[in-house]
Amino acid sequence: MPTVVFIDPQGSEHAIEAPEGRSLMQIAIDHGVPGILGDCGGVCSCATCHGYVDPAFAAQLPPRSETEVFMLEGVPDLRDNSRLCCQIRMQAALDGLRVQLPDEQV
Repeated sequence: MPTVVFIDPQGSEHAIEAPEGRSLMQIAIDHGVPGILGDCGGVCSCATCHGYVDPAFAAQLPPRSETEVFMLEGVPDLRDNSRLCCQIRMQAALDGLRVQLPDEQV
């Protein structure tokens, strides 16, 4: 099973075996990772699952949808590698992915 590592706002790492097909947001919530709220339940309408994904995995990620881009416009610290974790589904190619969580969510 592939693994994803979430780095919470305090710098603690949470390595989680991640079932393929689950969103990164749901994986984090299922495992109580601090720093991901997922207020909208994963329908890309709130940006409370914002994270900074490891740029080394950029080519394996789906491009940002128009809705995701719109939602990200409201985050406090938008970066080139900002993504909504609800929009990324775990897959074998993402094994070892690291996601840094921001100091605050929207």
